[in-house]
Amino acid sequence: MPQLFLALLFLGFSGFAHAEDADIARLFDEAGVDGTLVIESAETGQRYVHNEARAKQPFTAASTFKVLNTLIALEEGAIAGADEIIPWDNTRYEIEDWNRDQTLKSAFQVSCVWCYQWLARRVGAADYPPHIRQAHYGQLREPFNGTEFWLDGSLTISAEQQIELLKRVTARSLPYRTSSYDTLKTVMLTEAAKDYRLYAKTGWAARSTPGTGWYIGYVETGENTWLFALNLDTRTVRDLPLRQQIALNALRAKGILPAD
Repeated sequence: MPQLFLALLFLGFSGFAHAEDADIARLFDEAGVDGTLVIESAETGQRYVHNEARAKQPFTAASTFKVLNTLIALEEGAIAGADEIIPWDNTRYEIEDWNRDQTLKSAFQVSCVWCYQWLARRVGAADYPPHIRQAHYGQLREPFNGTEFWLDGSLTISAEQQIELLKRVTARSLPYRTSSYDTLKTVMLTEAAKDYRLYAKTGWAARSTPGTGWYIGYVETGENTWLFALNLDTRTVRDLPLRQQIALNALRAKGILPAD
């Protein structure tokens, strides 16, 4: 009888820990979009999850790979720091912010694809698989195109795996230099306020139908670090603002970010 009680108790707590979060589900419902969001405390492991089945499903990494790719580029000496110039070759791109010289910091913040392709050529395709395996980063299908693999579906990752990467990044548990982590933190900083700092990266895998929009990152508060990973189906470019909108509203709903 005690064993039965303990088993039921365990199941009850397990169900509670992985229960669908109603606040987050409401945000997706109101936006009329399918997706998932995982929020987890790096300190306590407390979690809020919407659509746990999808959270385990891999999708094209797209520009969220820039988080790990930045560390790789720095470690491999492809670039020296946040302010080093990445020279524009005068190719005209649809996104006007790309049509100029960049730094690592600006390239990360405007999600400059050609900039990270330039870095990828400097790193070299053969050096990527060991870094990706070491970081336990998603799944890389080989052979792959050395400047397209995070865009063309060769590299996929789930929201749950994004959270695991963010844990390693914030704990600095991957064997990278302190200076590389410091530079990544500099380029990832999205918002600095009195009570919190937000570090984040968007992504958009547009080569499938529907596309996949990403928003991943973490929030440092006084007492805690909260990791988050969202992905959602994108039907057109008009859906892209929903990535940040839903994630940030969920963080506000959980009291991690202050209410507007």
